[in-house]
This record gives sequence, C-alpha cells and structure tokens, in this order.
Amino acid sequence: MHTAPLPRSLTRPVDVGGVTIGGGAPVVVQSMTCTPTADADATLAQVRALADAGCDLVRVTVPTEGALEAFGRICAESPVPIVADIHFDYRLAIGAVRAGAAKLRINPGNIGSWDRVDAVIDAAGEKGAAIRIGVNAGSLERDIAERDGLALPEKLVASALRFVDHFEARGFTDIVLSAKAHSVPVTIETYRALSRELPQVPLHLGVTEAGTVRQGTVKSAVGLGTLLAEGIGDTLRVSLTADPVEEPPVAWGILECLGLRRRGPEIVSCPTCGRTQVDLIPIAEEVERRLAGVDKPISVAVMGCVVNGPGEAADADVGVACGKGSALLFKKGEVVRKVAESEIVDALMAEIDAL
Repeated sequence: MHTAPLPRSLTRPVDVGGVTIGGGAPVVVQSMTCTPTADADATLAQVRALADAGCDLVRVTVPTEGALEAFGRICAESPVPIVADIHFDYRLAIGAVRAGAAKLRINPGNIGSWDRVDAVIDAAGEKGAAIRIGVNAGSLERDIAERDGLALPEKLVASALRFVDHFEARGFTDIVLSAKAHSVPVTIETYRALSRELPQVPLHLGVTEAGTVRQGTVKSAVGLGTLLAEGIGDTLRVSLTADPVEEPPVAWGILECLGLRRRGPEIVSCPTCGRTQVDLIPIAEEVERRLAGVDKPISVAVMGCVVNGPGEAADADVGVACGKGSALLFKKGEVVRKVAESEIVDALMAEIDAL
C-alpha cells in the first residue's frame, strides 16, 4: 500500500482573482475556451457559458501578441477570473499578466531559459498574479525526457521539483502545480508523489488528452476521483474532446460523488429489474432533464420497486417508490400521496419547486 498523503488542507492558499486554491478551500472547477482569443465576443460568450456551467476559473490561450488586446477585454468583462495559457514565448506571459490575467499557466518544457522564467515571475509578482507550473508528459524538458532509468512519473516529478525549487528560491510562492499525462495509472502515481514531495503546493488535477465525452469522463472519474478521495488535489479540469461546456458538469459530478462540493440535485435511481412494474427509464431521464435547471443541493430518488424503493425514497429530500402503474410520493421521509405513473414526473417537480 502507498503512504497516505497529507490532508488537502495543508497546502498553502493561493489567491486567483478572489478565488482561493488550496489551504482547505473548496476544490476549484476549471475549463478552457476553444474560440480564437482574438475574437473577444466569441471568447467572452464561451467564458460566460462555462461560468454558467459551473466553472470558478476559465483558462484562455494567448498564442500571439495580436491576441493581447482582445485578451485584456476578456479579462475585464469576464464573470470569473481568467487564466492565461502560455507556451513558448515568455513575453506573451508578461503581456497577459499586464493585460489582467489573474493567473498564468506556463509550461516548463517550452517557456525557455531561467532568465526568461525570472522575467515572468517578476511580472506576476508585480501584478499580484498567481502562476501554474504546468508540466506535460508530451513536452518535458529535453534533459529530463532523455534521462535513462527514470519512469515517466519520475520524470514529471523531476521537472516539477526543479521549477518549484526555483520559484520558491526567488521568494515567489503563489504557485499551483500540475503534471499531466494521458495515462490514468501514470497520473495517479505522479500526483501521489507530488503530494509527498511538495505538500505545501496546491495541485491542479487533470488527465490530459483523455478523449471524447464517454472515454474522457470515465478516465477522469477514475483518475481524478481516486486522487481526490485520498485528499490530493485543490483544483481540477476535466479534459474532453468536445464542446468545453461538457467539462464542468463532469467535474462537478466527480466532486459531488465524493461529497466534496454540491452544485445541484443528486438523482438516486435504480438500474431496473424484473420486479419493476413502471416504465422507469424514461421517467428517470425526464426527471434528470427537468432538474438540469435546478440549483438546489437536494437528493431526488426515482425507485422502481418495493425492495429498496421505500427506504431510498424516504431517505431522499423528494422521491418516488414505484409499484404497479403507480408510485408513492415521499417528501422529507413522509409519504405525501399516491400518484399514477403518468403523473410521477410532474408530482416530483411540484414538490421540488415547493422546497
């Protein structure tokens, strides 16, 4: 068995535009825009959609100097703090932080020499911006990538340690750290090691290049859920090959399953079996669809038979335990009334609206 990590609350808090990462604060949900940054209107529309979907922070790429003007407007008008994603050109990092970025993400594998890193540190310190050191398996520094005898998790940790040591030696501690790979076992092993080696640094979790919605959801749930359950991780991004608005609900689902944060209702529904005497699947799907616009942190049970149904429905804030063509409607543990199968969804929603 691996050594249990130190509790999440022992990482130091880092302020990102008023959102706290680490120090026992709630785990922060992030995503990233995929619109051209130079198109400020389109990017702001996507930022707002991501915020509405549950993002506490949104990352925006700054690929060229020409994007900086639009990036400044995005920072000024965004409903949530903006993180600038920087690769290759340290001058873009400096420009982004001056334009209003609450946090920078830089990649040790391509940001350049230490004097360029120091210029970025100085600019961030001057503006009070945080920095994420974002190590990626696909873009490690050459001297580390080519080292024989080191497994990939060890290479990722070596890169992270090198940069964190440098930042802290310069007195800059407003740092968050990530070390991402597409492999779930590599991700878990790497972050466990980071939590042991750098217990003071907040960790940004992610399985990079996780795939399309189905595969990426499964990989993220397994990898990130395992780490969060062990007390590892202060912020996360679920990476999906999809509209980025698909990402925050998955992140929230992981957090809600672990009891770390709750944003909206939880549906408790059974898988159906030969004892089910109503058409339960479309009922549960319709309840889920209608609950999409509800932000109350409640539990809603949709149970199909008398074995576990009454107990589960009574334990929920609102629930139904179905019988033959009908259901008992429960609210706060008490039976409210019996309803016909055709009335189940409307009856549930009426009770939820009244909570």
